[in-house]
Amino acid sequence: MNCWALLAVKHPSQGKQRLAAALSSRQRHLLVKTMLHHMLEVLHGSRYLRGIAIVTADAQALGLMASDRLRLFDDPGGGLNAALTFAARQLERDGADELLVLHADMPLVSATEIDQFIAHGRQEGLLLASDARRVGSNALYLPLPVDFAFHFGTNSLELHLNEAKRKNLFISVKNLPGLTLDIDEPADLDLLPDGLLFEEFRRKKAMTSSKNPLFSELLEGGTLSDRQALALAEQDATSELFETARVLTLRGHGRRISYSRKVFIPLTRLCRNTCGYCTFAASPGRVPAPYLTADEVLEIARKGAEAGCQEALFTLGEKPELRYAAAREALAEMGYRSTLEYVAAMAERVFKETGLLPHINPGNMDAEEVRMLKPFAASMGIMLESVSARLCERGGPHFNCPDKHPEVRMQTLRNAGEAQVAMTTGILIGIGETRKERVESLLALRDLHARYGHLQEIIIQNFRAKPNTPMAKKPEPDLEDHGWTIAMARLIFGPQMSIQAPPNLRPGELEALIDAGINDWGGISPVTPDHVNPEAAWPHISFLAKQTRQCGRNLIERLALTPAFTQSTARWTGKEMARAILNRVDASGFARSDKWRAGTSLVPDEDLTRLLRSGPGTRASLDVQRILDKVQAKLDLDEAEIVELFSVDDNDFAAITAAADRLRREVVGDDVTFVQNSNINYTNICQFRCGFCAFAKSQGASSLRGPAYQLDPSQVAARAIEAWQRGASEVCMQGGIHPQYTGQSYLAFVRAVKEAVPQMHVHAFSPLEVIHGATTLGLTLDDYVRQLRDAGLNTLPGTAAEILDDEVRAIICPDKLDTEAWLQVMRTAHAAGIKSTATMMFGHVEKPVHWARHLMRIRDLQKETGGFTEFVPLPFVHMESPLWHKGLARSGPTLRESILVHAVSRLVLHGHIRNIQTSWVKMGREGAALCLQAGANDLGGILMYESITRAAGGANGQLMAASEMSAIADSSGRPLQLRNTLYQPIAPGAQRHPSTPVLLAKSAG
Repeated sequence: MNCWALLAVKHPSQGKQRLAAALSSRQRHLLVKTMLHHMLEVLHGSRYLRGIAIVTADAQALGLMASDRLRLFDDPGGGLNAALTFAARQLERDGADELLVLHADMPLVSATEIDQFIAHGRQEGLLLASDARRVGSNALYLPLPVDFAFHFGTNSLELHLNEAKRKNLFISVKNLPGLTLDIDEPADLDLLPDGLLFEEFRRKKAMTSSKNPLFSELLEGGTLSDRQALALAEQDATSELFETARVLTLRGHGRRISYSRKVFIPLTRLCRNTCGYCTFAASPGRVPAPYLTADEVLEIARKGAEAGCQEALFTLGEKPELRYAAAREALAEMGYRSTLEYVAAMAERVFKETGLLPHINPGNMDAEEVRMLKPFAASMGIMLESVSARLCERGGPHFNCPDKHPEVRMQTLRNAGEAQVAMTTGILIGIGETRKERVESLLALRDLHARYGHLQEIIIQNFRAKPNTPMAKKPEPDLEDHGWTIAMARLIFGPQMSIQAPPNLRPGELEALIDAGINDWGGISPVTPDHVNPEAAWPHISFLAKQTRQCGRNLIERLALTPAFTQSTARWTGKEMARAILNRVDASGFARSDKWRAGTSLVPDEDLTRLLRSGPGTRASLDVQRILDKVQAKLDLDEAEIVELFSVDDNDFAAITAAADRLRREVVGDDVTFVQNSNINYTNICQFRCGFCAFAKSQGASSLRGPAYQLDPSQVAARAIEAWQRGASEVCMQGGIHPQYTGQSYLAFVRAVKEAVPQMHVHAFSPLEVIHGATTLGLTLDDYVRQLRDAGLNTLPGTAAEILDDEVRAIICPDKLDTEAWLQVMRTAHAAGIKSTATMMFGHVEKPVHWARHLMRIRDLQKETGGFTEFVPLPFVHMESPLWHKGLARSGPTLRESILVHAVSRLVLHGHIRNIQTSWVKMGREGAALCLQAGANDLGGILMYESITRAAGGANGQLMAASEMSAIADSSGRPLQLRNTLYQPIAPGAQRHPSTPVLLAKSAG
C-alpha cells in the first residue's frame, strides 16, 4: 500500500486568530509551527504512512524543507478544500492509493492512533474522525481512486456524511482520543500536553492554574528534594508527572532503550530466607544438587557465548550454608569455605574460559566479600526491595528473612560503594509497601549514590503473584501504579540515571513503561529462562526490538557495566575486567556492533553493508530529517545536533549516509580521487610519549616494530628522487620529535628535497614539529612558517590533531601541544599562503561529543581562513598502542562508527571543506569502499614507505598501485581520477612514470 498523509497549513501569521484573547501574535505564530512539527513527528512514527504531503502558501515560514518523506505543494488558491483537492490529485497521479487528510493542530494524537485509524479505514472504506464537539472533521481516510469532494470547514462532519450519501458511498465515524482534540478556542489551551514542547503557550495560564510549578523547576534543571518527593507520594498521578519524567528521560538517554544479552546461571537455589513471593528458593530435597558443578556452570556459559551473549548473570540464594547442612557439605567437598567464595571461583573461570562478563547478584556481603568478588565482576547487583522494616514483621513478605532487613541490605550497598563496585539495585513494588515507603526507598538509594556514585541502574520491578507461595492470591500492582513509581524514580534520580523495568513482567504494555521514564529493559537471555520468574518468558530480542521501535525508541545492546560506567572502567572493576570491557564497547559505552577493527583485513559485516546500500530509500526520523534539511540549506549544525547524528538507529544511519553521499555528488561529482605520493618518516625517535603512538621510539630502543632510526638530509633526498622516478608528485615528510632536532633540521629536509627534485610537492611537518622548530630557533610561529615556505614547503599535513579537545588530549598526549596551539599553527600557515589538510584520530578514549567539538573547531577555522583542502577521519589502530596495552583505550572504533564519522564530517563541513578523504590504510580496502558510499570522495595517496600505521599493528600495505585504487572505486560504481596535492586533476597519461607495486627496502640510519 502507498498511503500518504495530507495537510493544508496556513501561513503562521494567519492561523489561530480565535486564540488572540489568550496568546500574543508571536505566540500564535509559534504555536502553529510547533503543532505542525509535532504532528510531523507523530506521522513519521506511523508504520503505515509512506510519506507526508503539505500544501501551503509559505513553506519557509513554517520551517519546512522537502525531502524523500515530505512533499510540499504550493497553495493554488481558492481556499482550503481546493488546495487539498489539488494536492490529492497530484499524489494519486504519482502512485498514492490511500490518503489520510487531517488537521495539523492535534497535539494529543499519537502514531499508534494514526495507525489504528488507517487500519480501521482499510476495513471500512471511507472513515471520518470528528472533533470533540462532533461538528467538524479532524481526519478523513479514503482509498484512491474515489469520487469524493472535500468539505473541511464549518459543519464539515455533516457535510462529509452528506457527500458520501449523495455518492452512495459507505462512510463511518471512528473517534480516537488524540484525533478528537484540536486547538481552536482559548479554552482548548488547557488541554495542551504537559512538557517543554508546549510550555510557551501555557505561561499566561500558569499564573492562575493549580498546576504544580515543581515540574517546571525539574525541567529547568532543578532537583527534587526529599520533602517534595514525599509530598508527591500523597498526590494522585497526573499527566504532568508522566510527561516530566518522559522529557527528562529523553534528555538523558535520547531515544535509545538498552538491554544486555545475557545467560542466566542459577548457581544455587538454596537460600536461608523464606520470602513470601519467591519460587526460586528451594530446599535441598527439591533440587538435584545443592550447587551447580563447575562443568555445569561452564556448559551454560559456553552455550551463552555461542548464542552471542556478553553477560553471565550469577543468581543464587543467600548464604544457604548458614541454614542447610547439605550446602556446607557440598562446599567442603568442593574445597570452598562459603557460597560467595565458590561464586568468585566460578565467575573467574567463566570470564577466563568463555569471555563472558560476570554480573553477580550475590546477596548481602561484608566489606571483605565485596573486595573478594570485585576482580571477577563487571558489575554486581542487589535489590534493596524496600526500606520498610514493617515488611519484615510476622505476616509480612520478608518475615523470617534475615537478609531482607533494610539496614542489612543498605550496609551491603554501602560496602560496595566503599569498594567502588558498580551496583544495580532497585525496589520491588506491590508486596505490601505504601507509595510513601517506595519514595523513601528511592530517596535512601539516592543518598547512597550521592555519596559514592556507584549505582549504575535502578530497577522498578513489579510483584508477580506465583502459585504455591504465601502471596499467591495477593493483588499485583496495576500498570498505572507501576508507571507512577517509574516516573517518581526518574524525577528523584534525574535524567542521567539508568532506570529499568523487565519487559517479560509487562508483556504487551511496554509503551506505558517507556512513557513513564525507563531507558533499559535489563538482561535478556536467548538461551536460559528467567529462573526467578519462570512463568514469564523472555521476549525474543528481534521481537523486543520491533516492539521498542513501535514505541518510538531504538533497542541497543549494552554490557553488564552500563554505558555511563564504561567511561571509567578502571575505577569500577579489576584490571583484566576493565581491559575486556573496553575491548567490547563503542564510543558511547554500548556494546560494539561489529567485529571489524581498524587497520585489519577483516571483511565488513554483511548486515552493515546491506544497510548502507539501502540508504537512498530509507526515511529518516523527523528529528534527524530536520538536521539534514538544515545541512542542505548550508546552515551550521550545533554541538547537540552533531552528537544526535552520531547516536542514531539503523534507519537514520542509512538516511544519514545517503544524505552525505548525495551532498558529495552535488559538491565534487562522482570521481574518486587519489594522489601518487611517498611517505618519508625521517626518524622514529621522539621525546614525547603519546599514549596512542606505537611508531615513536627512544634513542637506541628496539621493539617488535624495529629499532630506532633517523635519516639525514641526503637520505631523504635520495628517497625523494626514487619517489619521483616511480611517478610520485608529492612527498609527505613527518617524524618523531627528535631531541637533537632544531628548526634548522626541518629546513634542511625541505631544501634537500627541493634541490634534488625541484618539481616535487613537499607536504611536510605536523603542527607539533612546526612549533618545535620555531621554539628551538627562538622565532615566532609566523617567522618560522615563512622560512619553511621560502625553503620550499608547499603544504602542511593536518596530523597531531588527534582530538581537538583538551579533555581528551590530557589523557592521550598530555605533553603534546594543546588544541589552541594546533589551531594557531594552522591559522598562521594559512595566513602565509600554506594550505593544509585536517585530520581526526578517533576510537580510543573520546566520546561522540568530542567528535562534534573537533568538527566544529575545524569548521570554524575554515570559515576564518579557507585554508583546509580536505578532512581525513583516521580510525585508531589499537593493536600495538601503549595506551591499549595498558587497558586504557578502546579497540578502535566500530565499522559503523567509522562510516558514520565520514558521513557526518561531510554534513558538518558542507559548504566549507569540499573533500572528505578515507584512509585505505586504516579502513582497509572494503572499509574504504563503504566510506565512498557515505560521503567520502578521496582515497588519499598510494603511500610508498608508509610505516606509522604498520607500527601500530595495521595489516594493510605500504603501497597501493593505481590498479588497486581503481578496483576500490569500481566497487562503488565510480571512476578513479589522479590528482595533485591541491586536488587539481592530472589527465590520464600525464604522469611521468607509471606506478608499480614494487616495495623498496627501508633505510635505517
